[in-house]
Amino acid sequence: MLKKTFKFMLYFILAVAGLIVSMLTIPRLITALHASTRIDTADKVNSKPVAIVFGAGLTRSGAPTRVLRDRVETAAHLYSAGKVEKLLMSGDNRFVDYNEPQAMKDYALSLGVPEEAIVLDYAGRRTYDTCYRAREIFQLDEAILVTQGFHLPRALYTCNQLGLDAIGVVAENHYFLKRSRAFWNLRELIATPVALWEVHVSQPLPVLGDPEPIFSTEVPVIPSGGEL
Repeated sequence: MLKKTFKFMLYFILAVAGLIVSMLTIPRLITALHASTRIDTADKVNSKPVAIVFGAGLTRSGAPTRVLRDRVETAAHLYSAGKVEKLLMSGDNRFVDYNEPQAMKDYALSLGVPEEAIVLDYAGRRTYDTCYRAREIFQLDEAILVTQGFHLPRALYTCNQLGLDAIGVVAENHYFLKRSRAFWNLRELIATPVALWEVHVSQPLPVLGDPEPIFSTEVPVIPSGGEL
């Protein structure tokens, strides 16, 4: 009897472990397959109106982290190469002393990006929020997403499922330690199932507001009997 109970418990534990592993890895596989044909290099990517840069934290001094600098540098390269017209800097600004978008803008300006080419999204607290607001608030239909390779599959899947025709460019201007990359990929195993749940099931509303179209959609009025 004890032997049968032990076997049952062992099989149960293995089944639960297998279920957990599947729940973590299958969503990651889904997003990776989705992104496999939507990622290109900064030099070869097709032109789009806007590049969306995702926030990635600030240092104690309020400057962009190395990860975030990497993303801004890639976006600045896209702009200088004529691949995009505008850069949408999306990050967290819930607190007075924490302003990701402004720090991203300041760094982009130092790289030679003109101020008129930079748009700030102060409520891009999460990937889901950034994608949702890009479509609903900034009225974008298509964009290039700029982030690291570990994050890009989830970002692409989320934006595309929310109605934004997105392709991606990997930010890879800096070398990061293997342990850092391992941690980020491990975190994605947890963040990706959450992303699929939000996109397909819970569909939470981020912070919204009045539309702020990056590009005007107004049709010029031609005076009667005249020409522009």
